[in-house]
Amino acid sequence: MAGTDYAAGSDYAADAEYATDNDLAAATDDPPHTIPLPSRIDRALIALVRVGVGLLWLHNLSWKTPPDFGRGDPPSGLYLSTTYAVSHQVFHPYAWLINQVVLPNFTIFGWIVLVVEASLAAFLMLGLLTRFWAAVGVAQTVVIMLAVVNAPNEWIWSYLLMLLVHVALFATAAGRYAGLDRVLRPSWQSSPSWLARLLVRVS
Repeated sequence: MAGTDYAAGSDYAADAEYATDNDLAAATDDPPHTIPLPSRIDRALIALVRVGVGLLWLHNLSWKTPPDFGRGDPPSGLYLSTTYAVSHQVFHPYAWLINQVVLPNFTIFGWIVLVVEASLAAFLMLGLLTRFWAAVGVAQTVVIMLAVVNAPNEWIWSYLLMLLVHVALFATAAGRYAGLDRVLRPSWQSSPSWLARLLVRVS
């Protein structure tokens, strides 16, 4: 790739780790220093996308207001968008679950959504445990799609793009670029504990 360079010093150590963790080293007999690594511009862009996605989740919290989350007459906010899963059905079993379980217990559901999306915003912006939270972002995007994608004035590609950007964050382990994952992974890797090994995998 034309923009690819080879990092030196501490940058090289972090990038060599990236190459190993993504099985690039295992795919070749050449020593690690011969493997093309992301350039500084690439790393900055990955970090920018990660922070931008975190800000997207943060902005999404603005219309999820406790304690009723829009449940009222007329309904609004999170409650209204959730009812679209029933009134503009995408997947019948999911619509049944919303109608029979979620809507009758909506306050609990609303708090769960608020905590999950606030956590997505915080962890992605910090670049902490990024692969885990990217996977959570994929799951949350699918949940949203199943509720609203058939509703009026919705554009399916906005949700598909949201899904794909979380896949990209997972694939690039985006927290290793200007994120806390880059700072904390060396100590996790040097620890023999099972928790540290788990943290390495999800970061």
